[in-house]
Amino acid sequence: MEFRLLGTVSVDTRRGPLPLGPAKRRSLLAALLLSANTPVSIGRLTACLWDDEPPSQARGVIQGHVSRLRALLAEGDAEAYGVELLTAGDAYALRLPETLLDAQRFEELLTLAREQRDPADTVLMLGDALALWRGPALGGAFAGPPLQAAAHSLEESRLSAVEQLARAYGRLGEHHRAAAVLRTEAVAHPLRESLSAALMTALYQAGRQSEALDWFHRTRRLLADELGIDPGRELADAYGLILRGDPVPELLAARPEPEAGPVRPPVPQRPALVPADAHADLLPRAPRGFHGRGPELAALGRAAAGEAPVCLVTGPAGVGKTALALWWAHRNADAFPDGRLFADLHGFSDTGEPSVAEVLREFLLALGVPPRRIPESAAAAAALFRTLTDRLRLLVVLDNARDSATVRALLPGGADCVTVVTSRHRLEGLIASDAARPVPVGTLDARDGTVLLAGVLGEERVLGEPVAARRLAELCGGLPLALRVTAARLAGRPQWTLAHLADELADERGRLAHLAVDDTGVPAALRLTLQHLPGEAAHHFGRLGHHPGTHFDPYTAAALSGTDPLAAARALDRLGAAHLVTETAPGRWELHDLVRLYARDLDPASGPQALIGALDHYIATALAAAETAQPGGEPCFTLPADFRRPAAVRDFTDRAEAMGWLAAEREDLARAVTAARAAGLDDRAWRIILLQWPQVVWRSRDNWVPLLSTALECAQAVADPYAESRVRTLLGWVLSEEGRLADALTLLEPSPALARRTGDRLGEATALINLGVVQSAEGDLDAALTNCARAATLAREEGNLHTETLALLHLSRTHLTSGAPEQALRVARTALDLGPEHEEAARTSLLHTVCGEAHLALGDEPEALRLLERAADEAESTAYDEGAVRALEALLRVSGRADHRKRHEAAVRRLAAEDLRTP
Repeated sequence: MEFRLLGTVSVDTRRGPLPLGPAKRRSLLAALLLSANTPVSIGRLTACLWDDEPPSQARGVIQGHVSRLRALLAEGDAEAYGVELLTAGDAYALRLPETLLDAQRFEELLTLAREQRDPADTVLMLGDALALWRGPALGGAFAGPPLQAAAHSLEESRLSAVEQLARAYGRLGEHHRAAAVLRTEAVAHPLRESLSAALMTALYQAGRQSEALDWFHRTRRLLADELGIDPGRELADAYGLILRGDPVPELLAARPEPEAGPVRPPVPQRPALVPADAHADLLPRAPRGFHGRGPELAALGRAAAGEAPVCLVTGPAGVGKTALALWWAHRNADAFPDGRLFADLHGFSDTGEPSVAEVLREFLLALGVPPRRIPESAAAAAALFRTLTDRLRLLVVLDNARDSATVRALLPGGADCVTVVTSRHRLEGLIASDAARPVPVGTLDARDGTVLLAGVLGEERVLGEPVAARRLAELCGGLPLALRVTAARLAGRPQWTLAHLADELADERGRLAHLAVDDTGVPAALRLTLQHLPGEAAHHFGRLGHHPGTHFDPYTAAALSGTDPLAAARALDRLGAAHLVTETAPGRWELHDLVRLYARDLDPASGPQALIGALDHYIATALAAAETAQPGGEPCFTLPADFRRPAAVRDFTDRAEAMGWLAAEREDLARAVTAARAAGLDDRAWRIILLQWPQVVWRSRDNWVPLLSTALECAQAVADPYAESRVRTLLGWVLSEEGRLADALTLLEPSPALARRTGDRLGEATALINLGVVQSAEGDLDAALTNCARAATLAREEGNLHTETLALLHLSRTHLTSGAPEQALRVARTALDLGPEHEEAARTSLLHTVCGEAHLALGDEPEALRLLERAADEAESTAYDEGAVRALEALLRVSGRADHRKRHEAAVRRLAAEDLRTP
């Protein structure tokens, strides 16, 4: 049973969450939990459940909720957990072990974190503490004043923990992580100066000085606009430090070594079957040049602290799994007085795997069993091994395991034995059957990678070229095997500079060849991993190397491979289990840079077709997203003649999901454009850019001009006036939104004629609308009226209600601007009469705003207020903050109501926060 306050107030049991019912019952439970094991008076509970005058029957309501809560707790078997809801005179008390309350565990973890000397342990403690939060504190409860105060206090503790976590990351030198942690909270709490100051400092320490200064100016503007104040001392001091380029004091503190050894009970008596002087030690020497890995060593130490633990060290080829296991084993030798066994299972080699019987024979011999007493069968030998190790304190390291079954046969029998397994596979079967505890190992950051190079080459050589050394670490992708091969090449060539080798590695075409020496290196390690996979997975892997983006899903993988998403998903699971691809989020996968180069070289001839498959997948998916985001809108373009329709296209359930996909894929869509242009596929490139129009329209000031300018170059390169008109129309509109009216006018003026030349009547209509908007802003109202009216006619003749409505909206706005409110009202009503089913609420809101402003101009205030109120509601319902601000500003000119002012201020704040998020 678990009680939650850090999120929705709830009680989790083995059978699932208890059905707590209404908000006031959750409030009652929250009040009791906040004072767990202490009586809470009826008066206090009343204050928590009502924020104004309580009803006369308040006591009866509380008693009813208490009675129902008791019944619910009984259904959840509360008594077995020591939980009881007691009556104490005129009060109630919820008695429970405080370990069952998430808020209490949160505070305990914060206390433990403060007591840690090693920042890596502090990070782990704070990470566990913050993981307890499932949303805003006391969610789902009726927030009376006492509960509001409690929720605020808990939130303050959470924010303080976030700031402590960032400081701990800073002590570890992981300033990018500190910045990532702080940015999320600084965006959510833009007026909390301590968060902004900490974020600025972390960005500065991460080498991102311009971002740090930009964040200061954004925060300064927000403080001035919202509160009318200047930045406080903490924010100003951080700004001054960054401007001066001074070191941050914490950087001067020594970084302590992580302690990751398990704590073990006294040595048990040795079993009689093993000779008294036996001490098994098959462990290879400790790896040379090992550095860093503090969090992984700490995680391995924690995983090894349980009863008969199996620690599963997993990661891709060459990431340093064996080195980590051996380093930890040597550092903790004293914890295993009965010895350390080691076996390389060769699960990923050309030489073949040793049999289980062969490994067990070595283990038994090391334990002092005479050869003649070792059973011949693997099952009998495993049984003897378990018996002999039943009361020993022994470490068993099983390196390069390929499957769970082999590992199971080699597990010792004692509760005080520790088994460390390394594998390129996830070995989820071992997790299920033997509660193996995963210790994932990732790549090294640039700092640790540079130190690894220094460990092999010597500090003097690395310190002589620090920039080149860091560049080498980055080009090796933080992969220890690649770094060691690079160091080996340099060590054998003292006349080479680090910069020279970095320049060679910078060329992707030969990078892998430089990362191989003799029979060792990245290509050999990846080949051994791949050869154990089924053919379908290997086929998909080879095609993934031609993906122009940074990440992919089963639909993308299927398009690259010429298969379907189900087959691609199966292949990705197999590749993920082998750590050839990494799942960074559900259904979202990535390739390490060196793995991508290896995959690309497997089947270079398939590159052009794989690229076209990926590009056409992006076009088909973006078309689906655009149709979902803006249903009823005209298609962006006709498809290319040689378009390859994917086997399946992702389905978007609603506008939010479609817009989310467009936002998440923006960087990869830009990469796809670059790849398309390099391959001479300009016809795909401009289409991929133009398909992002819903995102362009929604966030017009988000630096779209460079990408749209590229689209214009592509359209002109293929001499396609149809494409050129479409791109000019969208780019011109973006320029107008940025306030660059003269540039927009120059760009838009040829667009209607280009569309007319190709018979693109809807394209001509849209071009005329955007041209009219700019002409209106420039004061040429007659031209604007003419063009918007012409656009409405064209759209009506083509039967496209969406474009007709858009034309009428801007025509009515222009009439209003020109001092003709009656005409503006007539045109806006015509647009509304076309029917709301084809239009989103945002545009309907704008039409109602025009109608409201027209009624104001005509002196009809009651009707104006009704229409503007409706417009504000429509805009707020779709999170269209610009529309809400426009409608509410018009309302405030005549109403002056407090609720209108409050809503207007909230919409302005949301817009300001959105501006802060915009890069």
